[in-house]
Order: sequence, then structure tokens, then C-alpha cells
Amino acid sequence: MHFLPEEIDEYVVRHSQAEPQLLSELNRETNQKILQPRMLSGHYQGRVLSMISKIVNPKNILEIGTYTGYSAICLAEGIQAGGELHTIDMNEELFDFQKRYFNRSPYSNQIIQHLGDAKEIVPTLELKFDLVFIDADKENYCDYFHMIIDKLNSGGILLSDNVLWSGKVLEEPEPDDEATAGLIEYNDLLIRDDRVETVMLPIRDGLSISRKK
Repeated sequence: MHFLPEEIDEYVVRHSQAEPQLLSELNRETNQKILQPRMLSGHYQGRVLSMISKIVNPKNILEIGTYTGYSAICLAEGIQAGGELHTIDMNEELFDFQKRYFNRSPYSNQIIQHLGDAKEIVPTLELKFDLVFIDADKENYCDYFHMIIDKLNSGGILLSDNVLWSGKVLEEPEPDDEATAGLIEYNDLLIRDDRVETVMLPIRDGLSISRKK
């Protein structure tokens, strides 16, 4: 769903940093071979993630929802030398696909893949994070927030994807639509919780930036 006129959207992309070659190949292969390629962050949002990471210059990054690894590589572009990016996904069929591109990136020794349920894995990570990106099952966003907030350093940044959910957050969700209901609850949580300050951006399907006080 485009929240801006398509011509403006295209103009914005043309006047943003070019997509790196490795990510262009990852983008293309994802669209050719992987189910639901719409889940990919893509060129423009990927450059936004990269820019935010470079501004933050995080020591440690946590990503919940790896998919094919595009956003992880974008986030890793701003990581400090010696830092770690921990990325979690439940889809074991994509693990080797992700690894192949991670190994081709300059961050192969800094990206650590975790396979399984983030709600079980995150509590085992004995690290504090400067940057967290949530882009997984939408019905669990609130649970993820409560899990990671104490692991996020003061001044750290939490990025949350798909917070506009194709505009469905403006509607009363159907009784069986747990994803939309979860996102509505999550968006309200980010505004209510006084541990963070949040701004929502209408980038692609919505991206919230929250800073821990």
C-alpha cells in the first residue's frame, strides 16, 4: 500500500542512496525464489534502516524476524567493530539462504543467527542492546516489547516495522485477525509507556522509532 502518491514515492527512492550490489542480488533472489517476498524490507526502507544504524553506531543489535537477511545486513552497516548483531527467526528453511548472504557481507563474523521462538531465545541473551528491530509475528509485538525493554540501553533505539499494516490499524479488526489487533494494541503501548518516546513514520507499511529514556 502506498501512503504517498506513487510519483512522489518513486521520486523519494530516486533521491535516496543506491541499493548496494549484494543487497540488490539478495532482493532479486528473494523475489525469484522465496514465498511472500513482500516481507523483504527492500531498497528504500533498507537504506532508512542503514542510516539509522549509522547514526546510532550501535555496539550490539537485536533483530526479531530475519526473513532472508536483508534488514540484518542493512542494520549491520552501522555496527561498531567488535559488536554483534543477533537475529532470530523460526523458519529453518531460510537459515542457509540467510547464511549464504551473511557470509558474503563484510559482517559475517558479527552476525549471529538464532533459530527458534524469540520469546524463548531473547531471555537467554546476556547482552544489552543499543538498537532493536522488531519485524516478526505482529500479534506478539507487545510481548517482544516487554521482553526487550530492560535489555535496551538508555538512549537506545527500538524500530518497529509494519505498524500501519496497510491501513488496517484504522479499522475495527475482525474477531480472528490477531495481527491487526496486536498492532493496534502495540501502537497504543508505545505511546502510553513512559519509558520510551516514539515517532511513527509513514515509510512503506509504517515504521516506528522509539527511544528509551
